[in-house]
Amino acid sequence: MGEVKRTRGNMLFPNIGSAEVLSRMPRNIEIKARVNDPEETRKLLDSLNDSPYEILSQKDMFFHTREGRLKLRFLGDGSAELISYNRQDEVGPKQSEYTICPVQHPDLLLKALSDSLGVAGIVEKTRVLRHVGQTRVHLDRVKGLGDYLELEVVLRPDQSEEEGRSIAEELMRRLGIRSESLIAGAYVDILPH
Repeated sequence: MGEVKRTRGNMLFPNIGSAEVLSRMPRNIEIKARVNDPEETRKLLDSLNDSPYEILSQKDMFFHTREGRLKLRFLGDGSAELISYNRQDEVGPKQSEYTICPVQHPDLLLKALSDSLGVAGIVEKTRVLRHVGQTRVHLDRVKGLGDYLELEVVLRPDQSEEEGRSIAEELMRRLGIRSESLIAGAYVDILPH
């Protein structure tokens, strides 16, 4: 048997773990809020932007983790993606750093993650997605919870967190989102168990 050579990094992805790759991790500024009148919210959103919208069916399987969140998202078209993210559980606009990885064999990955980490919760929702400038606006109908709005201001690499917060706050104002309707965590955190 030949000698095994240890190399620094990963042969398939040589930059994984490097400061260069980690510094380019995508970031956004997020808020989530309860919506009392989804039709009125949709009208307000239509007045901001007449771009087409997408209707998405999503099922998120959350797994127990030491820090951050990890979910396997099943999409209505049969595809799936693994998403990890870190953000503070606080009310109002907050930064989130995330990684999204397309998954070729979601049922096998679900079994592996369930067996090793355990399922923390399941969130099923229908999402209406619109884009307003650099912001993804989601109108979500969450099974067991009701209607919510989520803003994700996708930050450019050169953009500051403060600039993203300012964009989110302006959109909140224009969409009539009040501070008392904001929620701190993820949908999985507020689902009844």
